[in-house]
Amino acid sequence: MLQAPLSLDAKARPVPAPLTDGFCRSVRYLRVSVTDRCDFRCSYCMAERVQFLPRKDLLSLEELDRLCSAFVGLGVTKLRVTGGEPLVRRDIMGFFRAMSRHLDSGALRELTLTTNGSQLARHAADLAACGVARVNVSLDTLDAARFATLTRRGQLAPVLEGIRAAQAAGMRVKINTVALRGFTETELFPLVDWCASEGHDLTFIELMPMGEDGAEARIGQFLPLAELRARLAERFALTPLRETTGGPARYVRLTETGQKIGFITPLSHNFCESCNRVRLTCTGELYPCLGQEGASDLRSVLRASPDEAALDQAIRDAIARKPRGHDFDYSRGTLRGAMARGMNHTGG
Repeated sequence: MLQAPLSLDAKARPVPAPLTDGFCRSVRYLRVSVTDRCDFRCSYCMAERVQFLPRKDLLSLEELDRLCSAFVGLGVTKLRVTGGEPLVRRDIMGFFRAMSRHLDSGALRELTLTTNGSQLARHAADLAACGVARVNVSLDTLDAARFATLTRRGQLAPVLEGIRAAQAAGMRVKINTVALRGFTETELFPLVDWCASEGHDLTFIELMPMGEDGAEARIGQFLPLAELRARLAERFALTPLRETTGGPARYVRLTETGQKIGFITPLSHNFCESCNRVRLTCTGELYPCLGQEGASDLRSVLRASPDEAALDQAIRDAIARKPRGHDFDYSRGTLRGAMARGMNHTGG
């Protein structure tokens, strides 16, 4: 169980100077991976045979609390818990309960979760009680056989049960779908229609060249979201929306159903100039950019001293090194900017 917090609550600290990188972007959004483990092996995310980190290398939940609390104390207002699959980590609800105190203080505006949904049914009520108002569920098909093939070991039924449980607990559900050529074209309208009937927002994400498992082959899998948007426009009237949820998605509303559809386009139309997020791994590495190397080791600073000032300065130094953007590119039929680092390591 998570013990008493090791750091001061954000409301007890003086108002800090904003976390700002070298390009004058204010960083308000932290995505924290609590584990690299996952109970699925989605073909676009990780190898089927993957070597997970030894448990001893992971930050303890108390250390994750201290690190995330330091970010909140420095002005981060949105915290997304990711993995791997975050809900497979033992005692993870203790971490959510610890983070909920920052919602109570008003320092944190949003505590959210990205999950594959497999464990969501048994945790949904507790997550809602911790103040999680929205959850993103990764779901690429509603066909059970195709789901099993894509995830290599997952089952669709528990995921749908988890989504229903999240709704019943009062959380809004957003479905995240990775666009894959030769796959998503046939899934587009079934997913749109189902999300409309269930009241879920839906966001499509372009495939990024990450991971060691056949990254070159992903050139053939890449599906620009402009193609999906054009297909949607054949059936629906699309109204662009100016609203955002603090992330990279750009939204349209389908006039006929009233639902929101989001598009995350790191390849065809990148959004680096407005990037406000950084990623913390389960081993304490801070990646200012998903598509670049150059992580900062916060674990050594964390463990070297209980001095919060030293940790705060290490975070500021890391943010100052945030690069202008990533180098992902499929545009000339060749792959540029690929990362051997898997998404389960960095956090989705």
